[in-house]
Amino acid sequence: MRFGKITVDTTRDADGTIRLRTTEPLPPYPDRVQDHLFHWAKAAPARRFLAERRPGQEGWASVTYGEAADQVRRIAAALAERPLSAQRPIVILSGNAIEHKVLSLAAMTAGIPFAPISVAYSLVSQDLGKLRHILKLLDPGLVYASNAEVFKRALTIPEMAGREIVTGTPSPDVKATPFAELLKGGSATTLADAEQKIGADSILKFLFTSGSTGIPKGVITTHRMMNSNLAMLEHVWPFMSVRPPVLVDWLPWSHVFGGNHNFGQVVKNGGTLYIDDGKPIPGEIEKTVRNLREVASTIYLNVPKGFELLAPWLAKDDALRKNFFADLEVMFYAGATLPDHLWRTLDELAAKERPDNPPSMLSSWGLTETAPAALMSNRHGAEIGNIGAPPPGMTIKLVPLGDKLEIRCAGPNVTTGYWNMPEATKEAFDEEGFFITGDAVLFVDEQDAAKGFRFNGRTVEDFKLTSGTRVHAAQIWARARQALGPLVFDVVIAAPDRDDVGLMVFPPAGRTVDDAYRAQLREALGKINAGVSGSSRVIARAIVLTEPPSLDAGEITDKGSLNSRGIRERRKAIVDRLYDNDDPDVIRPA
Repeated sequence: MRFGKITVDTTRDADGTIRLRTTEPLPPYPDRVQDHLFHWAKAAPARRFLAERRPGQEGWASVTYGEAADQVRRIAAALAERPLSAQRPIVILSGNAIEHKVLSLAAMTAGIPFAPISVAYSLVSQDLGKLRHILKLLDPGLVYASNAEVFKRALTIPEMAGREIVTGTPSPDVKATPFAELLKGGSATTLADAEQKIGADSILKFLFTSGSTGIPKGVITTHRMMNSNLAMLEHVWPFMSVRPPVLVDWLPWSHVFGGNHNFGQVVKNGGTLYIDDGKPIPGEIEKTVRNLREVASTIYLNVPKGFELLAPWLAKDDALRKNFFADLEVMFYAGATLPDHLWRTLDELAAKERPDNPPSMLSSWGLTETAPAALMSNRHGAEIGNIGAPPPGMTIKLVPLGDKLEIRCAGPNVTTGYWNMPEATKEAFDEEGFFITGDAVLFVDEQDAAKGFRFNGRTVEDFKLTSGTRVHAAQIWARARQALGPLVFDVVIAAPDRDDVGLMVFPPAGRTVDDAYRAQLREALGKINAGVSGSSRVIARAIVLTEPPSLDAGEITDKGSLNSRGIRERRKAIVDRLYDNDDPDVIRPA
């Protein structure tokens, strides 16, 4: 049985607010996340826990649960002797790796909050502005980077002064403590004293999210938040605990999808995580394909872009397809809606290999602030775009905003706020203490909330034309992205207080913007508008942006999603050109 039962109690207030709560009880959960590791270190010490590929080595390097627990305890003892705390936490600059995870588990064990930082903030950013902001906000006592030479620029900025730097691979230009020094351990008594102070509401880590502001906010994440969310998943997805999960996963631990949701399922259920050294971009997807040829996952989790790049490989490579689907129970996507054609393609490929027992296609919805899953898919064969129903323990409030229902959340997996940002914290909750998400949803079946919801865009991204007509930006964006496909990297919907809807187009990297390209866009825009009417739905014009979105300017997140409002504000002059009917660069639909 893949899915647990969900029954949703629904009540409606006089003002139209809808309240939802699942009647099934939330399963019990431990007080501390590291308790899962130590359980499996006793129950299955020889089982492979983490595996990675290392430069110059063949195959997979790995640690077992027993080995990881031993390393974690030794490092935790070394950390407990240092002047580290929530006021002087640990910052991790480098990406997914065994050392990274062992260090973070050791920090948990010593009761020291840690913050995994997006690698882009150190290696992609030109001014390191977001990293500098985070260092000022957290004031960390220890900073870790796997390779001091690779991260030298970030490790030598003035804001690093006075902090202990720990590295796996040294650099002559960076004064650092070798990671091996931590492995020598420390006082068992000091560690025991530190462990006694850790409870379910102790801070586990800080996860940074930018949202529409472009300024990273440190989401306070407690042990209760992560463990309660894993307990919710245990109820909705009981298959995860029947067989230890096997994951091949690239999603970064600096984000809640990879760091909480995916890693959490592995460590809670005694599974194995193969750290994918590939990424869903051309030139890197080949590494993912190689890894999936070698390892048969039981659940495969990715963003839609990852599935989009993987699907052609699955279609043409019989050996890959056979191994990919051999043990697979679930394909899971999140972060954006999976396009209809891609859903159908994956369904067909799965049916080709497993006609009698195809894997389920699932999704969920949530935020960094909800640790992350607040709605979860709970049935096989759910509709395309179904993001699930509330799991046990969650209380959902749907608030009417215009013709949309904004979703707000309360539960043990919801954050208490943002670290050292009291105003942002105050603004994040309503008068009843519900977290204000800014997202809107639609019922799949208004008579039965247990059948789930569909995402209905960001309420803060919608705007009105001069006619007063509201533009549902997410719906137009989805139509445009699906129709334009490989012609664009992404698009931004424009613009408030104008007479019609326009499109700001980011072309793919390396694409020549010439008359032929503009002609293709013109034709595609005509197809987008076919059968569509109304000023709030028809795309009347477009303009190509020659400057790519800027991470440093807050136009793009390290996950690759666009900050539409920030782009429109920063590029106001281009918005004005878009609505200048005499500008020769404005593209009109064919």
